[in-house]
Amino acid sequence: MSHPLYPTYASTGVSWLGDIPAHWESKRLKLLFEIVKQIANMDGLDVLSVTQKGIRIKDVESNEGQLSMDYSKYQIVHPGDFVMNHMDLLTGYVDVSKYHGVTSPDYRAFRLRDQRNSRRFFLYLLQNCYHQRLFFPFGQGSSHLGRWRLPTESFNEFIFPVPPPEEQTAIAAFLDHETGKIDALVEEQKRLIELLKEKRQAVISHAVTKGLNPDAPMKDSGIEWLGKVPEHWEIKRLQHVCEFQPGKAHEPFFSDEGQYVCVTARFISTGGIPHRYCTECVTPAKRDDILMVMSDLPNGRALARAFIVNDEGPYAINQRVCSLTVREGSPPYFYYQLDRNPGLLRHDDGFNQTHLSNHDFLKMPVLVPPPDEQADISEWLKRRVKHYKLLSESAERAIILLQEHRSALISAAVTGKIDVRNYAAADEAAA
Repeated sequence: MSHPLYPTYASTGVSWLGDIPAHWESKRLKLLFEIVKQIANMDGLDVLSVTQKGIRIKDVESNEGQLSMDYSKYQIVHPGDFVMNHMDLLTGYVDVSKYHGVTSPDYRAFRLRDQRNSRRFFLYLLQNCYHQRLFFPFGQGSSHLGRWRLPTESFNEFIFPVPPPEEQTAIAAFLDHETGKIDALVEEQKRLIELLKEKRQAVISHAVTKGLNPDAPMKDSGIEWLGKVPEHWEIKRLQHVCEFQPGKAHEPFFSDEGQYVCVTARFISTGGIPHRYCTECVTPAKRDDILMVMSDLPNGRALARAFIVNDEGPYAINQRVCSLTVREGSPPYFYYQLDRNPGLLRHDDGFNQTHLSNHDFLKMPVLVPPPDEQADISEWLKRRVKHYKLLSESAERAIILLQEHRSALISAAVTGKIDVRNYAAADEAAA
């Protein structure tokens, strides 16, 4: 749906803003907002945190994240107050609080001077400044350390477009409606991606435990989580199928240099994205080796994730990771069987960091079909996995496009590049 322009525009002289509708004003933020800072001097209030998903009540009992020893030194926030993390223009955010509580004294709390103005409209404007990084050129600090802050003076002197109050309300209502529809489409795509992940895993699990022939005679495996398996398949311990090599510590680590890619739990859980390098290699990996996570990332749920080496590396296997070399048969087949293997995940309690001992790992039962059947299953799964991957990538691209459209729509509406004043009437007529 295309939207009309305003009849006439006037220049603001502000580079990021350009021309705005002729009947709008442009004002410095210090004329629109009052910065407030009231120290609590008491404990017991909800602790609020500004996240990328808005203001949330912090769970101070979980011991997760950054905690304070004295929340009485935090500042009070009232419902309707704006709160922004102006200390981090890279990953920070801004929101209107729904809660009465306290928040870090390093955050900036402020409220509208003229209550006729629309909080929703100005929240869209402020959040647009984060999405479009409009505040970023006015920041100070060390951006590469995640500390790029917006000084008070720069905040006060920043210029915003100001439509008449009734028009602010109309624009905010338009954006609430339109972004709501876009957000619903994004959630549909996210659900599709999750369903594809579940379907992919179910297909893999069935193929590596039941085979591709639905008419094959079955036998009881004697293992609860395996159930019945093809009668002609063998059940062996992992130690009889693969050579095992535990990883060892490789230090020092480097973020962007070093001869060897350091194989960590994170490397495996991200599908082989390098993030650390090292200059030595105590435990190398070679083509067709299966690399597995032995010790879970804290709260990361990486246990039993696997990665198969498809090139010559060079890889250095770090501690908490192991490599498996298949003695006979198809390495891809055993990779599909071991990745997220239910027998290994039984050791994961879902809460604390979990470690698989070498004994538990090597004693795990694995199914061993005849070599030609292993190859057939591997090839079939390769095609199916590629199919699910393409569908997931399509959904991910759709999410990116929807989010880009959402951001562009907000920017256009709050800066007057489109006229949405008659949107409500047109929407009601269409209904």
